[in-house]
Amino acid sequence: MFNKILIANRGEIAVRIARTARKLGIISVAVYSEADANAMHVEVSDEAYCIGGAAASDSYLRADRILEVAQHCGAQAIHPGYGFLSENSEFARSCENAGIAFIGPPASAIEAMGSKSEAKKIMQSANVPLVPGYHGDDQSDDLLRKESNVIGYPQLIKATAGGGGKGMRVVNQESEFDAALISARREALASFGDDKVLIERYLPAPRHVEMQVFADSHGNVVHLFERDCSIQRRHQKVLEEAPAPGMPESLRQQMGEAAVDCAKAIGYIGAGTVEFLLDTDGSFYFMEMNTRLQVEHPVTEMITGLDLVQWQLQVAHGEPLPLQQPAISLNGHAFEARIYAEAPDRDFMPATGRIAYLTEPPSGQDVRIDTGVRTGDDIGINYDPMIAKLIVHAGDRKTALNKMRMALNDYQILGVQTNIGFLSSLLAIDAFVDEDFDTGFIEKHHQKLFDKEEGQVAIAVCVAGMAVLPAIQNSDCMDPWVDKSGWRMNQMPIHRIKLSLDDQKYALEITPKENRWQISFDEQLFDVSASWLDDTHLRLEINSSLLTIPVLINNDSVSIWHDNREWRFTRHNPMQALDNEAEAGNQFLAPMPGAIISIPVSVGDTVEQGDLLLVMEAMKMEHSMVAPVKATVTDVFFAEGDQVEEGDKLITLEIIQ
Repeated sequence: MFNKILIANRGEIAVRIARTARKLGIISVAVYSEADANAMHVEVSDEAYCIGGAAASDSYLRADRILEVAQHCGAQAIHPGYGFLSENSEFARSCENAGIAFIGPPASAIEAMGSKSEAKKIMQSANVPLVPGYHGDDQSDDLLRKESNVIGYPQLIKATAGGGGKGMRVVNQESEFDAALISARREALASFGDDKVLIERYLPAPRHVEMQVFADSHGNVVHLFERDCSIQRRHQKVLEEAPAPGMPESLRQQMGEAAVDCAKAIGYIGAGTVEFLLDTDGSFYFMEMNTRLQVEHPVTEMITGLDLVQWQLQVAHGEPLPLQQPAISLNGHAFEARIYAEAPDRDFMPATGRIAYLTEPPSGQDVRIDTGVRTGDDIGINYDPMIAKLIVHAGDRKTALNKMRMALNDYQILGVQTNIGFLSSLLAIDAFVDEDFDTGFIEKHHQKLFDKEEGQVAIAVCVAGMAVLPAIQNSDCMDPWVDKSGWRMNQMPIHRIKLSLDDQKYALEITPKENRWQISFDEQLFDVSASWLDDTHLRLEINSSLLTIPVLINNDSVSIWHDNREWRFTRHNPMQALDNEAEAGNQFLAPMPGAIISIPVSVGDTVEQGDLLLVMEAMKMEHSMVAPVKATVTDVFFAEGDQVEEGDKLITLEIIQ
């Protein structure tokens, strides 16, 4: 076995690889960018070396620098994790030429599957079923438009060189094709350095089912059963489970054999995933092969009891697979939920910020947390916004689902917005519980997933109001000159507090009532008692309901954790002038830090409702802003290529009545 390996990645996957290396007595070497000097993956590794600036292009994508470090420190192998250089055939070949083992497939296999169009040609020769579409080399607009009309609608434009939902656009009718093609090409070029695309018939209600495969250099190939990855947003997975619900054994066997045939067709070695679309009639079609370890590999580990990173190390060292197909068994059911820093109610836009408060669920044999962040860490714009992977296992799907719900209830984060509340809502929808879902599940159940329960909103407002109430900040103080209880001679003391949440404003009146408080707003009345347990936890009784709430107070805001989500309220200073709401309504502000990549309008232009105003890129994803009504462009504050910060004014409009 290797004595020392270098991990060419960051975050939770680097931490996970380092821990398996330690278990096997292998020295792990971390590489890090200047932004990651204090990162968790650096801390858990045995050695660490800085390889460049914060941007991935200056660090984690610097193949030459990573190889220099590996040679300098005496690493015998490099594990690329996933993302970054994991599917870069030139990097794999450079490792081979340098006499360093690449813990992944040979460069030839990466190249064979690296182009989705070429991969489909190979699969067609191997008799693996394909979705009808165009996968040719001619990328002229005229030919692509012609092939698009032949394929029919709806259809999917897809970057041939990438994955993760980037460079992918659904086209529902002919009039949408040109704009979708431009956008898909631009995002593909930015993400993968290649703007080639393919076009396929879009299946309206498929399930996304993938098979984990493993192959060694001795000719052995096995599959480790399937994962269902149908719950997606932006064509990216957010919840995975294994095995796929309702999967007949005969279909599992067919898909497993097709996946093994796929690996054999390209001389595959190591861990890989063959992704299929499963149609409602039981037909399945090859979609792509990921020539690396997948983000969702822990659910496979849970149902097989195997360590896939350990298998990777053994295979890369030239050893045969530890088990053959008959000896691999499937036990129980597992779920993985990806905890992201993002705003689900704003089209899952990535979020940034510092994790000021973090409480994780208790982990053990059946609850696992793969993470690369801690309290105090920043979620910035340079890397993927995934905070952690929460994985649970049980003997059956229903029990595993209940365990996941409980674990999500125990996961609390303040300082950066997350999708934890969204995941909790998703798991509560009857259709998901009843195994009735496909890749369009989130869109179909949008209202149930995003509607806030009025009762929970009201409770959150009460908690935020009490958190900033001066009277409970120093309730034990005996000095009348610093007392903030609101005492007045001959009249009832009233504290008036103004808060806003998103676009909703709340004017609270809080008055003492014996040993408690009475809160009124929006014609609602609440009976409350509250006291601080410590600097971050507020203990409350609201209308006889007892709560302990994590709270984070800043100068102009208060954040609380309630109902499996962060509620971030703005505190209004009564000395400040009222907001100019009419002006604010016509302004477009940057929702997060990023770069302007396209501004198709100029000052003085008249735009119609739905016209594109601006495209910005943040965390490797494009975000488009469109005109809400017919209007005239009055100001454009930035140019293409400019960097912007959250809250910057981008464009202002004057509405045409």
